Amino acid sequence: MSIPRARLLDLMKARCQLFSTTFNPDGIRTGNKVLRQRLRGPALVQYYPGRLPGIKELRQAFASQGLDCIDEAEEDRLEHIEGLKARGKGAPKKKKGGDTAKGKKR
Repeated sequence: MSIPRARLLDLMKARCQLFSTTFNPDGIRTGNKVLRQRLRGPALVQYYPGRLPGIKELRQAFASQGLDCIDEAEEDRLEHIEGLKARGKGAPKKKKGGDTAKGKKR
């Protein structure tokens, strides 16, 4: 004596409601296994130490007291860019104009 499929599906549906699981009679892949797992983000954040303050943060913190920090890396970068511009190798200027910048023709 076999039990009708409709009756088994009703039983499965009631069981899923009772135990708060997903009703999936066809066995289609839904991703619930992945979604039920704990999030990894908070554990990774706790594992790695926080960022140490850099020159910019120190400059902002001590600016109110009148102290100034020198960022040598930033100065070297700006000096390098000036040298490139003097030789004509710098980045091109940005385009100005609404219609022509988007590629529209008049």
